[in-house]
Amino acid sequence: MSPPGSSDSDSGLRPDRVDDPVDTAVWRLRSRGCWHDAAALLTPRAAGDASAALKRTAVLTERCMFTSEGWEAAEDALRAAEALALTDDERGATACERGYLAYASTLLGVRDRADEARTALGRAAALLGPGSPTRPLLDFRRGLIAQHLAQNPTGAQAAFQRAHAGAKNHGDELLLSCTWRHLAAMAEQEGDLAEARRGFAESLRIREELGYLIGIAPALAALAEVEEEPEATRLRTEAERLVRLLGGVPVWLAEQLRQAPTATA
Repeated sequence: MSPPGSSDSDSGLRPDRVDDPVDTAVWRLRSRGCWHDAAALLTPRAAGDASAALKRTAVLTERCMFTSEGWEAAEDALRAAEALALTDDERGATACERGYLAYASTLLGVRDRADEARTALGRAAALLGPGSPTRPLLDFRRGLIAQHLAQNPTGAQAAFQRAHAGAKNHGDELLLSCTWRHLAAMAEQEGDLAEARRGFAESLRIREELGYLIGIAPALAALAEVEEEPEATRLRTEAERLVRLLGGVPVWLAEQLRQAPTATA
């Protein structure tokens, strides 16, 4: 119950590795959908620090994905981050973010930037070394392109599996919740409902443990699609409650929940 690939934040902001007070505050704001405030906290550092500039871009790109608004602000932040990137890893990470922003614009029907998304992720692949901590995120995003823009499920599954293994190796729990979710969705499409339930449940568990509030409603709704009644209705009702609590985000999920048939329909 979501447009393909749109429920996941995979920005590489690491809630499980946060020990800086500013980063901690950014995570708390971001996880509750307060992207503007989170970006504002990063603005002083982002003026001259490539890592902070990339984090700010990721926050604003996530806002676009969840609200379908703020595209110009995200683009401006991305250009600023690109200007500060000096090393191959920094340039690769910004290229990865450009690819994701272009993918989001294409997926949500704002503007077709599919070619830009592919080109940017290809550039990221050339710049990032095999041991880069950004590599699993890149693999995941290339999986999104393969699945939802190129209609290549085989390539998508291979990319998601690489991202899943990389997320485990690097201890990236939030990305792991995303890979669980997308592998589960592919299992659902193949008719393996037991594996789909397992993957969706793992994705939900991780998001709840991390306190990633804005990501919980999509995870609940996805699990509801493969559960039997009355559990499916309970999960969907909880998803609706969270969407209302967060002011109607994700916007696409709010619309889909309004259109969803009731259990008795």
